[in-house]
Amino acid sequence: MVDIEERLKNLGIILPPLPPRGGVYKPVKRVGNLLFLSGQGATKEGKPVICGKVGKDCTVEQGREAAKICTLNALSVLQDYLGDLSRIKSVVKILAFVASAPGFNEQPKVIDAASRLLENVFGEESGVGARTAISAPELPGDIAVEIEFIFEIDE
Repeated sequence: MVDIEERLKNLGIILPPLPPRGGVYKPVKRVGNLLFLSGQGATKEGKPVICGKVGKDCTVEQGREAAKICTLNALSVLQDYLGDLSRIKSVVKILAFVASAPGFNEQPKVIDAASRLLENVFGEESGVGARTAISAPELPGDIAVEIEFIFEIDE
């Protein structure tokens, strides 16, 4: 089993505090050996940090940073739920929403940052799953990116 805590340390990644809940939902829903994570936004301690429409209010690079923040929030949620990220067997899928200006169509470039972060943490085989990156006209709190995740865990 790969020691994910050690890998995070080697990558210089410190997980943020657990994001507060923003409504009536479960942050994680387990079905068999799959964990479905509710959407994670580009927030720090519950406050939006990268806002607006990518392609108008913020750049692709800022959108990529927003995607990384979403992913780090997801890892914090997983750490809280599992107690040990080494229990993650694989990334199954990420569903990403990018608040996009009219005519902006580079959502995959934005979300590549989330995919690359997961690949770096869990490895190429386990860290890269299926993915959808789509445009959204508006996201909660005017955040630029929100991502849902599905992970497979070892029993």
